[in-house]
Amino acid sequence: MKEKLIRHSILLSVLCSMILASAGIFAGGGHVSGFGEGVLLILLVGCFLVYPAVLTAINLFCLFAGCKDERIIRKGKHFEIITILLGGLYSALLIPFTNIVFSDWTETLYNAQKHTPVWTEGALTVAVLSAVGAAGYLLLSAVHLSKLPPLAAVLAIAAMYLGMIQCVLWIIQIFQRDLFYIYLCLFPANCILIGIKTIRQKILEWERIQEDDLEEGGTVRTFRNRRLQWLNERLYRSASWPIAAFLLMWPLLAVIVCILLLFGQQPDSAIRAWTETSDWNLSQQTAPQNLYYDEHYLCTVAAGGHRRVVKPIRMGVRHGHPVIVNRQLCIANAFEQILEERMPKIHRRIRHFYDTYGFPVARLIHSPYMADLVYILMKPLEWLFLAVIYAVDTKPENRIAVQYLAKSEKSGYNK
Repeated sequence: MKEKLIRHSILLSVLCSMILASAGIFAGGGHVSGFGEGVLLILLVGCFLVYPAVLTAINLFCLFAGCKDERIIRKGKHFEIITILLGGLYSALLIPFTNIVFSDWTETLYNAQKHTPVWTEGALTVAVLSAVGAAGYLLLSAVHLSKLPPLAAVLAIAAMYLGMIQCVLWIIQIFQRDLFYIYLCLFPANCILIGIKTIRQKILEWERIQEDDLEEGGTVRTFRNRRLQWLNERLYRSASWPIAAFLLMWPLLAVIVCILLLFGQQPDSAIRAWTETSDWNLSQQTAPQNLYYDEHYLCTVAAGGHRRVVKPIRMGVRHGHPVIVNRQLCIANAFEQILEERMPKIHRRIRHFYDTYGFPVARLIHSPYMADLVYILMKPLEWLFLAVIYAVDTKPENRIAVQYLAKSEKSGYNK
């Protein structure tokens, strides 16, 4: 019965994808192009929207219904592997579609960009705690409890707690009413579900092993160390494992923090990693106000390139927004201004060409190195523009200097 429910869930996801794809086909008018768009919509919606939600529903179902039935447990393991592999892949593919930039709150960003949700100097601590949680999960999943002492099982659960806490903090940190950010929360949410399910299954599994040992006249494992033996006897009853693991989590965290100190991490990095940020729910810092630049690709170059290459000279104003300007940008705009004054028809054609092809070029400039390359490639045109300006204007440097200045600032140059 339970296996049928899982199969029906998968079929439902496919059906939903087909319904949405059909809507795309009809929206396309039923032509070949519309059909092609519909097929693409099936793949995109099914793979990236419906299937992650279905995997979440299956993991939630297995959490409550799949802890005793061996067949469901085996099927659940398969879905765990799929969730972990696809969850990491989907998250990596999804981040570029957000406004997240991996820069700390002290850096000035542009337009709608957001600073990194995890403080870069504390990212190692978050990564290590997450890895410890994953190691605890792998230990409990890969090793049968009949070969694992209860103390080791509790230590693995304590490690999983640390990893699950990182998942909770990530969800709280980035959650927004936006589809991309909601889906970025799905993977850590599934990790929490898988962790809770694994702990429940192991507790029930230990109880069954205990009952079998008692029937066969088995004995409790012993340790030579008295303190370990005392803990082992107290932990022989699996019902106490969750609480014991919570208590053991703190000394485990202390040991990890002490080790991380040797690698330059601070004692409070586990907390500051989330609070030493801006733009997010747990952030305690206020970043500088984002600067604005439009899709004018020379504006993008002036703002996005390395300072020693593109040589920004000051702040300016474009369409009512502050922008960073360099000499190349001012020369290009001064040349366009002369062209508009002297040859308006040619200017309109050039402007149309620029608006058509310049904006797509600007969208390709995603790194300072790309901005540097465009700046260098534009140098010959910059020299040509400068020659024209000097040839037709009586005060060429004044014309260049007033570009992107507010009206009140231009008066001194026009005298």
